[in-house]
Amino acid sequence: MKYFHFWATIGFLCGFLSCIEPRQRPDVKIIPQPELVTNLAGIFTLNSAAKILLNNESEEMRTIASYLSQHLEAFYGIRKEVSYSETASKESIFIKLDSTLNTGKEGYHLTVNSKGITLEASAPNGLFYGIQTIIQLMPAEKQQVLKVVLPSVEITDAPRFAWRGLHLDVGRHFMPKEFVLKFIDYMAMHKFNTFHWHLTEDQGWRIEIKKYPKLTEVGSKRKETLVGHAEVSKVYDGIPYGGFYTQDDVREIVAYAAKHYITVVPEIEMPGHALAALASYPSLGCTGGPYKVGTRWGVFDDVFCAGNDSVFVFLQDVLDEIIPLFPGEYFHIGGDECPKKRWAKCPLCQKRMRDNGLKNEQELQSYFVQRIEKYLIGKGKRMIGWDEILDGGLSPNATVMSWRGEEGGIAAAKQKHFVVMAPWNNCYLCLYQSDPKAEPLAIGGDLSLAKVYSYEPIPKALNEADSKFVLGAQGNVWTEYMKTPEMVEYMTYPRAAALSEVVWSPKKMRNYASFKDRMRSQIKRYDAYGINYCKAEFQVAVKH
Repeated sequence: MKYFHFWATIGFLCGFLSCIEPRQRPDVKIIPQPELVTNLAGIFTLNSAAKILLNNESEEMRTIASYLSQHLEAFYGIRKEVSYSETASKESIFIKLDSTLNTGKEGYHLTVNSKGITLEASAPNGLFYGIQTIIQLMPAEKQQVLKVVLPSVEITDAPRFAWRGLHLDVGRHFMPKEFVLKFIDYMAMHKFNTFHWHLTEDQGWRIEIKKYPKLTEVGSKRKETLVGHAEVSKVYDGIPYGGFYTQDDVREIVAYAAKHYITVVPEIEMPGHALAALASYPSLGCTGGPYKVGTRWGVFDDVFCAGNDSVFVFLQDVLDEIIPLFPGEYFHIGGDECPKKRWAKCPLCQKRMRDNGLKNEQELQSYFVQRIEKYLIGKGKRMIGWDEILDGGLSPNATVMSWRGEEGGIAAAKQKHFVVMAPWNNCYLCLYQSDPKAEPLAIGGDLSLAKVYSYEPIPKALNEADSKFVLGAQGNVWTEYMKTPEMVEYMTYPRAAALSEVVWSPKKMRNYASFKDRMRSQIKRYDAYGINYCKAEFQVAVKH
């Protein structure tokens, strides 16, 4: 009888251990999916004895390591000091910068085994992205356990595209500086590297220009805001609305983004979407006004006067103040949705056309855009604009952001111009993401998580040579119907996570079922960070 009990007990323990063994080695669930993942046997247990070691004592390297140490303390109660060492030691996290490695600027190599963690890259950018991957190998929930179990794994990773962007419109609804910083945090955890900041609109001018104080005294404020959808509503809330960023705010945000290896691309809309500027300085329009800052959404006939030289003086002055705030390569000039109605009747615009041999108002817009581009080039910037800048003839060195579909991007790439793909039907995160009856008010359309994930930035119409001009893709967040940061988060995530995999991971690895499975871990991080994501795809009750 005792013999039976002995073997029964042994059998029970073996069964029990076999049940808990898989739990000791967590699954590897990373978004965006790395280029190459090799699962290894075993685990690494990170506890208070483990050290974070750097082979380089620069401030930049310490900043990179701090993202990991701060996460360990905030999530698991593990405090880590960062110190210098030329080599790894047992149970350490060794972060190695080695310019001789063939990882590329944004690539990295990561090894986790029972001895510790080694992260190496040829540039700091790659180390930063490797840190984001290490964090995703850890438990998603906050738990003061004082130790963390990571799966043994080897990862070789680098992004597919150079431009991995998210856009945020703060013209329609102003977003506080503190939220913009959080927006950058969320971009970084998904390995985005370009923040397109839409700063001016018909409904609000959002950046301080010291030479033209009325841009914020007048242009940053509107009398009231439309209630309901612009296509049907005539109701207004009667509540004054405003907000803008000081130049010091901008410097802080740009510096913060740089520490997260995100380049900020500012957008100052021209020649259209300019009502806020015209309300501030009426002489900049064709009619002289009076104008008022827009209170409803849509496209307005009043735009910058293309025949008035003082408009170009004004815009050059504005650029002179803004350019030093943004050290990145690109400057976005908008260029979209510019009605020509005022130009067709404006004596100055018509004279400009005659003097320059322009056949029509489309070519007048091209004149406007090319004149601004020439000025930007003189300031060391490359111009990028929405695909309407193709109309009337494309500027010689311009980069096109294709939003009306892929046609503009295809045409530009075939002309050997660089392109960022952002077609509205695949990349506009302001569209409905599930049944409109169950969702907050949105612009319209239908852009599910699966549809974002299915997008392919390289159009079939491009051959191999021309496809090299596609820099990447971008998700656009237009805020007509997003009054709060919480609503921006809701509309952006998890769809931005799907896009992050589109622009980072190899095309051949795209698998929606795998993505959905990995997202179930990612949304636990969203919960831990307090991100107000859309839960419709994950069978979680939705609250608005």
